[in-house]
Amino acid sequence: MKQKTSFSTYAVIGTMLFGLFFGAGNLIFPIQLGQMAGTSFWPALIGFLVTAIALPLMGILAIVLSGSHGLNDLASRVHPLFGISFAVILYLTIGPFFAIPRTATVPFVVGFEPFIQPDQSQLWLAVFSFVFFALVYYFSLNSAKVMDIVGKYLTPTFLLFLSILIITAIVKPMGQFGAPTGDYATVPFMTGFTEGYNTMDALGGLALGIVVITAIRNMGTTDTKAIAQTTWKSGIFAMVLMMLIYGLIAYMGASSVSVVGNLENGGLTFAAVAEHFFGPYGAVLLAIIIVLACLKTSIGLIIACSEFFHTVYSKISYKTYVLILSFMSFMIANFGLTNIIQYAIPVLMFLYPMAIVLILLGLSSKLFQHKRTVYAGAMTLTFFVSTIDGYNALLGTIPDVANPLLDSVSEFYQSYLPLYGIGLGWMLPALLGAILGYLFKEGKTPETTVLTHEAEHLSH
Repeated sequence: MKQKTSFSTYAVIGTMLFGLFFGAGNLIFPIQLGQMAGTSFWPALIGFLVTAIALPLMGILAIVLSGSHGLNDLASRVHPLFGISFAVILYLTIGPFFAIPRTATVPFVVGFEPFIQPDQSQLWLAVFSFVFFALVYYFSLNSAKVMDIVGKYLTPTFLLFLSILIITAIVKPMGQFGAPTGDYATVPFMTGFTEGYNTMDALGGLALGIVVITAIRNMGTTDTKAIAQTTWKSGIFAMVLMMLIYGLIAYMGASSVSVVGNLENGGLTFAAVAEHFFGPYGAVLLAIIIVLACLKTSIGLIIACSEFFHTVYSKISYKTYVLILSFMSFMIANFGLTNIIQYAIPVLMFLYPMAIVLILLGLSSKLFQHKRTVYAGAMTLTFFVSTIDGYNALLGTIPDVANPLLDSVSEFYQSYLPLYGIGLGWMLPALLGAILGYLFKEGKTPETTVLTHEAEHLSH
């Protein structure tokens, strides 16, 4: 008997998707994009939406349609060692190294730093982040009840107050769009595309896909095709909501330059815009809402990362992982928002091409009978390109790491690899690797036979 899913179910799952993904980076990067894109607003925004919205949904669907039990399972189709290595690096990236510390630094920069003397800023960041992660640690120990309460009341409240600011910016525009700056003047779509990497949501889609699937199953949907359909329709609900918010926040940034100027990061821009419209009271109110929104996101990420690492190495308890990850996030948060963003870029430039290719392989896995050689071929050639992408980004942060050999490889790619100059140099190697992997005649080892049979069973 076919399982029928009501619209309310799609809305509940869609709201949960929104809650999982909309955190610190989702506020600061679109407003910064708007400031820098100026009159190139539309192509830049569309590029941003591809990586910030479409890819996360595709990542969740890749887990569903490939019949995988999570990121580690999907990535292990390349090779078991690659699977665990890629999963660990990805969870550390969306966890204590970058995404979780950012959930503390963004509300501090937006709501508190404008009222603090510059020479006292580092001290108060330490105090704020300590209290923040103490709360995250406490609530993450009892995840189910707290996440339900916070998700039910916090997200609508956050959206309500955010909408007041956005609507005010639309009704009383601050100024005209300025001239695009940097790469937005020449390649706005691809600059917006790579800027979407900073949200880390495509990585989150792969990592949190199993959470969404479990939630759908807990609501009574167990058929694989029905789960995929529910994920897709719920994802559309979440995507429309996020597209609207991203577009309006970017518009707010694009119209703000003549009033607040070009600031160091999106957090400072958000604070300046809030103060422009509502004065210090508006900034404080916005800070409270953002603290709560980021607290929810941080709790969700701590829980997801702790559960993953506990699965990988169960000798350490879940609660101990919560403590370790909370402490690590606290320490890294004190490097400051600008530094966290700056050092995250090389890692994201390295990870994102491989994540995109893995998503595309997962979505199309049934077409090539889940052959391991297709996964291995595509990911291997993508790895060689994404390594240089990460290296080039690292040079912008730490010029002293320059290496003559890697420089030569980079120059070769720039000269001969199609689309490399616009950030899509991985596409042709990935396609070539997949074709070679498909043509490769592999023996039916027990491992590949079991993999194929399990995937086919889960797909039907």
